[in-house]
Amino acid sequence: MTAPSFPRSSRLARPHGFAIGIAAAALLFVWGATSANSADTAARPNILWITSEDNSPYLGCYGDPLAHTPHLDRLAAQGVRYRHAFANAPVCSTARTTLITGMYACSLGAHHHRSRVRIPATFPLYPLPLREAGYYCTNNSKTDYNLADAGKPWDESSPRAHYRNRQSGQPFFAIFNLTTSHESQVAPKAGKDPASYRVPPDKIVLPPYHPDTPEIRLDWANYYDQMTRMDEQAGALLAELEQAGLADETIVFYYSDHGGALPRGKRNLHDSGTRVPLIVRVPEPWADWTPARPGQWTDQLVSFVDLPATLLSLAGVPIPKNYEGWAFLGAQRAAPRKHVFLYRGRMDERYDTSRAVRDRQFRYIRNYSPHRPWGQPYSYPFQVLPSMRSWHAAFLADQCNPVQARYWGPKPAEEMYDVAADPFEIHNLIDDPAHAARRAEMQRTLRDELIATRDTGFIPEGMFARLAGDKTIYEYAHSDAYPIGRIVDTADKASSRDVAVLPELMAAMDDPHPVIRYWGAVGCLVLQDRAAAAKTKLTALLADDWGDIRVATAEAFGYLGEPDTALDTLVAVLDSQEEYEVLAALNALDFLQAAGKVPLGRMQDPLKSREFAETPNRIAKYLLGKGT
Repeated sequence: MTAPSFPRSSRLARPHGFAIGIAAAALLFVWGATSANSADTAARPNILWITSEDNSPYLGCYGDPLAHTPHLDRLAAQGVRYRHAFANAPVCSTARTTLITGMYACSLGAHHHRSRVRIPATFPLYPLPLREAGYYCTNNSKTDYNLADAGKPWDESSPRAHYRNRQSGQPFFAIFNLTTSHESQVAPKAGKDPASYRVPPDKIVLPPYHPDTPEIRLDWANYYDQMTRMDEQAGALLAELEQAGLADETIVFYYSDHGGALPRGKRNLHDSGTRVPLIVRVPEPWADWTPARPGQWTDQLVSFVDLPATLLSLAGVPIPKNYEGWAFLGAQRAAPRKHVFLYRGRMDERYDTSRAVRDRQFRYIRNYSPHRPWGQPYSYPFQVLPSMRSWHAAFLADQCNPVQARYWGPKPAEEMYDVAADPFEIHNLIDDPAHAARRAEMQRTLRDELIATRDTGFIPEGMFARLAGDKTIYEYAHSDAYPIGRIVDTADKASSRDVAVLPELMAAMDDPHPVIRYWGAVGCLVLQDRAAAAKTKLTALLADDWGDIRVATAEAFGYLGEPDTALDTLVAVLDSQEEYEVLAALNALDFLQAAGKVPLGRMQDPLKSREFAETPNRIAKYLLGKGT
């Protein structure tokens, strides 16, 4: 059967969603929310999502010569491989929040890892419209949403959840999440026989950004073993579907939740952290919806925000108007994307704000925290990854070449890579005059995305509750009270490292809006001692009513030769009742001490007599452990 296609206009030209065309509405009348027992399975496909964790396209069918993934390779031969599929965020909770809401997490304020953010009650999580249309929806079993209250969107969500529990004849949507390739499984277990690695560690071809250490080679070798185990689990799920006689009635997706688990993969906005494998197998009744024949590739750009819209499109269910993704399959499929939008915020206890756009050839990144390194001392990967500890030790021992050392140093304000020619994203083209036109185009595209989504990532996390009041941060950001254009312009200047914009940063510090003042202070922090002319303006901000502004200002004073002012201000913030202001202050103390601006003992003394909430406590323990 051939389904009509309804191209959607560019999302940048519309705030949210779109109205379904008359022809699509007619299809929905035929396919719509009839009872499960009367559903026509030829018109209402079952849909199975098999997801794995923390892996880039390390698959044989994606051309990885070290991979042994025969089951997923077979699925690829039966389906379509997406060459340009991306998680919008390079960490599980933010990626999954994007999926479950059908919206960019930074639109909702839910982009910080393991946060708990309220969203408008009228925004449906995607299983709800599916269930209303008669689908049986199961999740086996990870949720990990950055939402204060996700409710109970699933018919079943547990390690026992399964489509077999549906009513007879009822169409199903089911997720099975495989954890075998997760970051926590990368390191070989104690006692693993060195001869048991399928790929011997000395045969691993390391990416150029990794130093050649035994620990890194062992982690890579073990990771390939874990990928093979994951493939076996995926194969078992596919065999189970065939044994149940459902393969010809079920559209199958396989994808990973973000990029690879080894250092500089997960948590990073480069391809190593955001590009994912995506294979879609569509049975014959719906074959006309696919962009290529079985076994072929498609170069169509897709990202996670598109998956819920696509799911509903395949099921014949109207796409909620607030959804920000574009359906790439089904009756409501849109014209292909020209780029995808990517983002990162706080990862565990460490703050870092970056945004990016990626097309088929180039990636452009804007680092709004250029004073922070890519490789911050996150507690979790340092705990579970010998490769992370080994890389950091090699850096401290001056055993890294410039490409490898770059991960542990301050970031450039902007990055641009020709990923087609430079797949490891080593050569930053941002100042290359040959690419000036492309750079300007991608800068405009990113700004358009930030404005269209009214990106909440420019608001310090400690300001969320107070600014939102009794509403959600999404509602605040979509009100006239949030001057997103001025804020983006100020943040661009603040992150530029250009001392010529210091007068504009000083003017920002007088602005009545706290987010503008915050970015004025951050700009001085980024400039460090080159911001000396702003010292009088900064002094006034030490008494600002907003804790995040005082934190950024205090850290700036540390680089202006006033450690006592910095330390006294930051210690005072530690007594705040606002968890995320405290977290920002602890981060500032850490980086000031690491830069030699605050003595170790003076930084540690105030921490010994205080108790902290769970996330700040991770960094407090790290700070108290320094020097031991």
